[in-house]
Amino acid sequence: MFFGPSESAILQLEDPDCEEGSNPPCESIFSLNAEKILNQAKLFVEQRRFPFAVENQNTNEELAIGYVLIGNGLYDEAIKHFSLLLQGDPELVSAIYGRGIAYGKKSLQEAIEVFKEALKLKSDFIDAYKSLGQAYRELGDFENAMESFQKALLLDQNHIQSLQLRGMMLYHHGSLQEAIGNFKRCLQLEPYNEVCQYMKGLSHVAMGQFYEGIKAQTKVMLNDPLLGQKASSEYLKVKYLREYSRYLHSHLDVPVVEYNVDQDLPGNFKNHWAKNLPFLIEDYEEQPGLQPHIKDVLPQNFDSYSAEVQKLICTADRLGALMQYDTLGFLPNLRVHRAMGLATIEVMQAMQRTWSNSKVRVNGKTRQLQWRDMFDIAVKWRRIADPDQPVLWLEQMPARSLSRGFNNHINLIRGQIINIRYLEYFSSILSFVKERILVYHGAYNQRALQEVKQALENVNKVEDLLPIMKQFNSKTRDGFTVNSKVPSLKDPGKEYDGFTITITGDRVGNMLFSVETQTTDERTQQYQSEIEALYKDLTAKGKTLMLSTELGDADTVCNLILSLVYYFCNLMPLSRGSSVVAYSVVMGALMASGKEVLGRIPSGKLFDFEAMTTASPDRFSKTVKSWINLKSLPSWYQNLPSVSETFQLTRTMIEVLNTDSSSHCPKKS
Repeated sequence: MFFGPSESAILQLEDPDCEEGSNPPCESIFSLNAEKILNQAKLFVEQRRFPFAVENQNTNEELAIGYVLIGNGLYDEAIKHFSLLLQGDPELVSAIYGRGIAYGKKSLQEAIEVFKEALKLKSDFIDAYKSLGQAYRELGDFENAMESFQKALLLDQNHIQSLQLRGMMLYHHGSLQEAIGNFKRCLQLEPYNEVCQYMKGLSHVAMGQFYEGIKAQTKVMLNDPLLGQKASSEYLKVKYLREYSRYLHSHLDVPVVEYNVDQDLPGNFKNHWAKNLPFLIEDYEEQPGLQPHIKDVLPQNFDSYSAEVQKLICTADRLGALMQYDTLGFLPNLRVHRAMGLATIEVMQAMQRTWSNSKVRVNGKTRQLQWRDMFDIAVKWRRIADPDQPVLWLEQMPARSLSRGFNNHINLIRGQIINIRYLEYFSSILSFVKERILVYHGAYNQRALQEVKQALENVNKVEDLLPIMKQFNSKTRDGFTVNSKVPSLKDPGKEYDGFTITITGDRVGNMLFSVETQTTDERTQQYQSEIEALYKDLTAKGKTLMLSTELGDADTVCNLILSLVYYFCNLMPLSRGSSVVAYSVVMGALMASGKEVLGRIPSGKLFDFEAMTTASPDRFSKTVKSWINLKSLPSWYQNLPSVSETFQLTRTMIEVLNTDSSSHCPKKS
């Protein structure tokens, strides 16, 4: 017999915002969802959809409720529920594991400790090793994640989830050939596994193996969801990937300077792809199919490159590693490191040519380098490093899309899930929001200002802001937004719209704390006018610097570069990758000015977010200069081969990213 709500340990949970005797009366989180949760739990018990069921049916039912809570996104409640169960039986492995799963959405470090606890009690618990590996992977800890997945696969070499997760991690670490091995094994065991099929196709295409890649993509496309079944994210993405793969294949042997992805791909295709919308594009004309005369990219041995190019590759690897965020949630990607290291050197070389009055070839034309060309160098390399991500200029989206505003959206907290990548910035954003609330009340609600001020002094978490806003402003209801402003350097006193902070929520804990920037024509023009003015000054100073040895000139150039990138980051003009593109431009332009970046980005810091949350370009420049540890550029940099001439084609770019240099380049310190 299945128990009623009154018998469940979950009823001991309380709604923290609820006071006894309040009107209307309080409802617990559980009672809001009681019938749904109990029915799902009953199904879980019948289908044994949780590990290590026990003989006691009541205990199984309690365990099932915990897992159902996780399935409904109620992670805090699940943690409390499993903790209550563990008070009665501290060695209930399924409850320990469930608590670890719930913690995985809240605190990965806690989750890791809990999974380890489960493994102490049951050392052959494959799913615990798999989940431990995934927790390490989400933290960005590649070595420990690999070790955990390996332990799961030693216990069961056919454990599909471990193969799938390890393969995905290897792909995002830049180890594509190893990733393919995992996906192949996964598909031998489960031929219709969409994730493994999609990732196998993606890995092949990223390596320039288009025939195998597109074959795998087509298999995903043919796997139509059943009537009423929700399409997988792989199914939704695969047609974009296949079309882009075909485009890349047809341009494999065309000089990169002779074509332009942003102009060539249809506007609606780009718009839908960047927004991750279903592929429903009217009158879409498919890219040409694979052309037999265009051969796949062949493996390139490091030794086949000249000594000079080998040095170029090793230098790129080292420079790219300096861009790696030392922040929870960021997995090092060696392929992206090399790509952006090469971008940095190419930016340096292009800037030096510009400052020496040379012209460059762009989109089939020879002309002076513009600021967009400088960023396009980095965009080109970022695109080729991972074809799964649409790195597109938002201003070149269809006019209709821009007139509505194209949003770059980052969830900091959604429901009960915290985005650990941005934790370092929560307090500064909270301080900013509190400051704006006081400004608002100072202007529109003077009488309550002192009371609001006192209430805000006790707020230490974003979640605590909503009740205060509701208390003092009836318009707030379910949430509010706060806008940041970015000062103009070109027109002192003028300000532009920065980003929008949204905070919404209800008593059940469905909170949304997010940041977004909106790309509109007007906003783009405002920011670009700042960037163009700074680039003009930068070019003039750069030309002076080429003829001068004054230290002050180099510092001025540094400030101009960082100010320019400050506006770029606040504009967020790319659908993906704005941060690493911007940082590689900074490093390259500084190297062009004779300065080498030796410092790493400090732990917890994000380059783009630092710009977005800093009040002025001057303060941003000062902050970043404290990170980068500039030294004089060694003279041998000038003897490096030209990146743009060495890797003129998409083919040669892919070849160099595929090349294994691990046993040839000096180990990074």
